[in-house]
Amino acid sequence: MAEEVKKPMTDAERLELAAKLDRELDEFINSLEKRQYTEGWPEDRWQEEMDKHPFFMKKPPEPGEELHPLLEGLQQLKYDPEENTTEELATKYKEDGNFYMKTKKFRLAIMCFTEGLKIKSANAELNAALYNNRSAAQFFLKNYRSSLQDAKKALELKPDYAKARWRAAQCALHTEKFDDCIRYCDEILDNEPENEAALELMEKSRSKKLEAERDERKRAAIRKKQQTQFQRLLDALKTRQIKFDDIPNDKDITEERLKPKLLPLEDHPVSLDENNVLTWPAAFSYPEFLFSDFQQQLSEDVTMDDCINSMFAERLPCDKQGKYRPGNLTVYYENRKAAMVHKINLRKTIREILEEKGFYVTGGSLLFYVVPTGSRVEEEFIHEPRRPMAYF
Repeated sequence: MAEEVKKPMTDAERLELAAKLDRELDEFINSLEKRQYTEGWPEDRWQEEMDKHPFFMKKPPEPGEELHPLLEGLQQLKYDPEENTTEELATKYKEDGNFYMKTKKFRLAIMCFTEGLKIKSANAELNAALYNNRSAAQFFLKNYRSSLQDAKKALELKPDYAKARWRAAQCALHTEKFDDCIRYCDEILDNEPENEAALELMEKSRSKKLEAERDERKRAAIRKKQQTQFQRLLDALKTRQIKFDDIPNDKDITEERLKPKLLPLEDHPVSLDENNVLTWPAAFSYPEFLFSDFQQQLSEDVTMDDCINSMFAERLPCDKQGKYRPGNLTVYYENRKAAMVHKINLRKTIREILEEKGFYVTGGSLLFYVVPTGSRVEEEFIHEPRRPMAYF
């Protein structure tokens, strides 16, 4: 098929087209003049808008801040992997991180150095610098463990990296790795025998190490003493054949299991004094009033009568009729395993009561129930339905 040949425009046609274009431009300009212009910079914000323009901005945009289209395009070009080698990209992230370091924006600096390391450049020295600089940023944020790890990475890549070795020595001291600190200082002094900072840091680390060792010996002595005391307590409980309804027979008695479950007593577990006397946490419950009194340190040598006389030397605030007084009270304990209550002989000592076959320590504490003798409250308490506990 023959190709169609376009005829050249005549002079008259060119003049007509030019006139048409002029008319259309005039119409467009006229339409703009009739509209309100909203895309410019208001007088009260022109400086703010100028600062956003990439050519005039005085500081970089904050993370999450909307970017000027030109700046966004420049950034994409800057970090485009097709426009940069891995080494160039890692270098640019390092330069960005250095900029944030200078402005003390250490978290942003860490992000930049991390991005540079993700590039996995083949340049070991560049990667060492990224690790070292990130170590410095972590150090200023007092993230000493992270800083130490980065300093070590830098030294692996560049064994003669003096800055990384000094940072590692500082972080080792802060993390109480005193031997490592001394070793790093020794390495620094091998090359710089007169380095006063390294000498001072080494001496400080040696002093701190001695203090830590002394403190550890003290803690060890305390732990040994506590273990000895706890073993004496266990021996005393075994000798007295104390029974616990919430500790299985096949489980060891531990400090945690002896800790009282009742909040007012939780800081006062059973203890053994130098005279081999047990002191117990105890709760005295009043079924009539649904509240309890607590004895945080009840000696096993006192009688229940002594307890009653002491506790009721003054009338209970809720005892309007004066029924709760020495000589008019009966005390019980409950055997939850057998679903039974036992009346206590008030002349017995706490130790004698605990050695009775039916008495069990509950939740690390001694639990007693106090009722007026011969009262309706006592009758209801005795005949209250009880369900036995499962035996361990």
